[in-house]
Amino acid sequence: MSRPTTPVHHLEYHYGSVEAPHTEAYLWPQIITLCAELGARRVVDIGCGNGALSRELARRGYEVVGCEPSADGVRFAQSSAPGLVFHQLGVDDDPTPVGNESFDVAIATEVIEHLARPRSLPRFTKQLLRPGGHVIISTPYHGYAKNLVLALANKWDAHLNPFWDGGHIKFWSRKTLSQLLNDAGFRVVRFIGAGRIPFLWKSMIIIAQKPEKPSCNTVD
Repeated sequence: MSRPTTPVHHLEYHYGSVEAPHTEAYLWPQIITLCAELGARRVVDIGCGNGALSRELARRGYEVVGCEPSADGVRFAQSSAPGLVFHQLGVDDDPTPVGNESFDVAIATEVIEHLARPRSLPRFTKQLLRPGGHVIISTPYHGYAKNLVLALANKWDAHLNPFWDGGHIKFWSRKTLSQLLNDAGFRVVRFIGAGRIPFLWKSMIIIAQKPEKPSCNTVD
């Protein structure tokens, strides 16, 4: 007997305001600098939440489109930035309405740790990026030193926070996140630790590049 093919429904992450998240202090400067260094013009903000980072990037001159599965988030984003385009889409949805291969940079800040099917994120992103475009992903950092400190301080229960509805369900290291992107056909080009001191970082940022299309030129 075959199983039904109805989609899996997840708890919706709710937003209560247009205020920037606490990650603004240590992630936004890195994201803004990277967009400039990568020469971005068009940016897609995947899991844009209430649109706070999208608004900041647009204020700095980037053409920004946001994608967010939460109805609350999209409503706040649209009300606070009526000049921007926001799609109520998650990474398991068809990204075609957003614009195939039309973005220079895709960003996904503190998103992948919430996904039950994390491979959906690089797949969704790859369809949106132009050949040679870059994806910037941030997620809470986990590594040997930080994990050891959490254990010695008896902080794992608080850190994992199992009572948080819709909270973190995946915990990533530099190795596993790099593998996820490599397996999807991206080439990891840079790692950045963000927030706090080295190796006890709050978050990590990984930048990866979508391959250029093969040249059509041939020699007879």
